Amino acid sequence: MRPPARQSFTRGLRLGIGPGLATAVLALNFGAEARARGWGTAVPVAFSAFAFSGSAQFTLLSSLSGATVLAAVVAAMVINVRYLVMSVAIAPSLRGSRWARMLQAQAIVDASFLAAHEEDGRYDVWRMIGVSVPQWICWTAGTAVGAQAAPSPDLMHELGLDVAFPAFFVILLIDEVRRSRRALVACLLGGMISAGLLFVTGPSYALLGAAAATLIGLRRKEHHEAVSVRTDGQRR
Repeated sequence: MRPPARQSFTRGLRLGIGPGLATAVLALNFGAEARARGWGTAVPVAFSAFAFSGSAQFTLLSSLSGATVLAAVVAAMVINVRYLVMSVAIAPSLRGSRWARMLQAQAIVDASFLAAHEEDGRYDVWRMIGVSVPQWICWTAGTAVGAQAAPSPDLMHELGLDVAFPAFFVILLIDEVRRSRRALVACLLGGMISAGLLFVTGPSYALLGAAAATLIGLRRKEHHEAVSVRTDGQRR
C-alpha cells in the first residue's frame, strides 16, 4: 500500500533538504556568473524561478556569450532532452485530469525523480513534489544571493563549493545503482557512450548521446527482477 498523499509530501520535503542545499550552492554560481555577464539582478532571479533548470540555464548563459540567441536556445533544449525520457517513465504514475497531470509533471527534476522511484518501477508523485519544493526555493533564493553578492569564482573554488553539486549527484547515482541491476548497466553504458562522444563532439551532445542508455529500461523485466506480490496486495 502506498502512503497517503500528505505523508508522502511531508517525507519528500524532508528528503528535499539535502538536494536543496546543494542546489543553493549551484545557484550562487549561476547568479554571480549572470551578474558578471551583465544580466543584472532581477533577470537571473526571474529566470531561475520560472525555468528551474540548472543545466539549461548554465548552457544558455554560456552560449549567449559566443553564439546567436537561436543557437543558445537550441543548446539549452538539447541539454534538457533527458526530461522526455523521465516524463515517459513517470507518466503512468500521474493521476487526475490532463491539467492536473501537467502540473504534477512540472516537479520533475533529477533528484526528485530519483527520490520518487519505487521498487515496483512506479513513482510516488507526491513525494516527488515534496522533494522539488525545497529545491525550487533554494534555487531561486541562491540565485538572488549570488546575483546580489556576486562572489568570485576563486572564492567558491577555495571553499570547495564548486564540487558540492556534482558530489551530491554522485551520491544519488550510487544509491540508484545499488537498488537495480539495470540501473547499473545503464550507468556503465551511458558512461562509455559519453566518454566516446567527447572525443568527437562537445559535452552537450555527449550527454544527449548518453541518455540513449536509459532505453534499456524499455526491456521487459525478467522473472527474477520482478517484485513479487502477495495475494493481499502487499510487497514481499
